[in-house]
Amino acid sequence: MTDDERLPQPATTEIDLVTVLHALGDPVRMRLLTSYADGAEHSCDPRHLGLDHLHKSTVSHHMRVLREAGVTSTRVAGRNRYVSLRRTDLDARFPGLLDALLTATGAGTTPAATTAATPTGG
Repeated sequence: MTDDERLPQPATTEIDLVTVLHALGDPVRMRLLTSYADGAEHSCDPRHLGLDHLHKSTVSHHMRVLREAGVTSTRVAGRNRYVSLRRTDLDARFPGLLDALLTATGAGTTPAATTAATPTGG
């Protein structure tokens, strides 16, 4: 794999609601979702995610589940991996889902969510 490649993830049209909800049905993965909701790329280091109480392999497993469900995208740059939320793709497939989940967790909406959620006429 060369620098700045993405790990395998489903195409936007292949993201399945049941799979996404199953992936987010774990408290650790919901914690990761709230961390990624800021729209930035995040290092995979558990200490940077507030998950330093978990073993690195456990955090890697949770990140893989989120990526394979289509919730996140992972960019590889050399030996480093950076994870970001696929907000645009998820909002296209399931409008309002992320905002509802983040509100339910107390994370609220992010500025990206506010600008992305434009009301339609009618």
